[in-house]
Amino acid sequence: MTIPTGATRFARIRAHLESIRIAAGPRAWAYEFLLFGFKQGWACLFGGLMLALLLGTHLFYPAHAPLHRYDFLTLAALAIQVAMLALRLETAREALVICAFHVIGTIMELFKTSAGSWIYPEHSVLHIGAVPLFSGFMYAAVGSYIARIWRIFDFSFSHYPPIWTTVLLAAAIYINFFAHHWLPDVRLALFAAAILLFARTTIWFTPWREARRMPLLLGFLLVALFIWFAENIGTFANAWAYPDQRHGWHMVSLVKLGSWYLLMIISFVLISLIHGIRRRDQMR
Repeated sequence: MTIPTGATRFARIRAHLESIRIAAGPRAWAYEFLLFGFKQGWACLFGGLMLALLLGTHLFYPAHAPLHRYDFLTLAALAIQVAMLALRLETAREALVICAFHVIGTIMELFKTSAGSWIYPEHSVLHIGAVPLFSGFMYAAVGSYIARIWRIFDFSFSHYPPIWTTVLLAAAIYINFFAHHWLPDVRLALFAAAILLFARTTIWFTPWREARRMPLLLGFLLVALFIWFAENIGTFANAWAYPDQRHGWHMVSLVKLGSWYLLMIISFVLISLIHGIRRRDQMR
């Protein structure tokens, strides 16, 4: 594997791990599985650190500290971002992705909190309206993961729909997140449209030596499920709360999984515009 100039530290570690040779068989399968997990963990680095901060501050942050917990989370997220760039654990492009998702997410947060969809129960100084600034980093964590995993696993696609159709779908999903508060909720139609567009699409990814594949719709579901688990950690840590959690925490409804599935599609399409779509039928 040729390491480009200015590559991150992880790219060098990854190149070394991928160069290891193991004879075909159970040992090779186990190594590929472990390498897959290592790469996934690295792609989740930003999101994993944010979840650790949410849970850690919930359990251990002093109740009467001069700095509000939410403000500490905002400053800590910024510090993580600066450190990842300074230590070359992240590329400048990935940092820009995080900024873009932060803006998009904050806009949605401002609307959703004003509509009463969820609340931030603690005080903060670093906020816009009812939205503490750390919240945008939760959306940024999703964008960061997709941008990193796309590069780390060298994504390519077969039977990918025309780009303009995916952009149109993503725009419709984003608009519906706002419009369903005063217009009919058309998410069932959006699910149907997603199935229609991506039913034949296969995503190819390379954990080690060989490219593996799975239906793209299944990939969306697996990541959405992971985000749903993360959301349960976030609400348990009292980072935010839904109206039915005001009198005590309980697991977030599985209905929210559908919202995360749609958000996954928006995020994926946005990253596709940055990385571009490599079509396998054009690679032959």
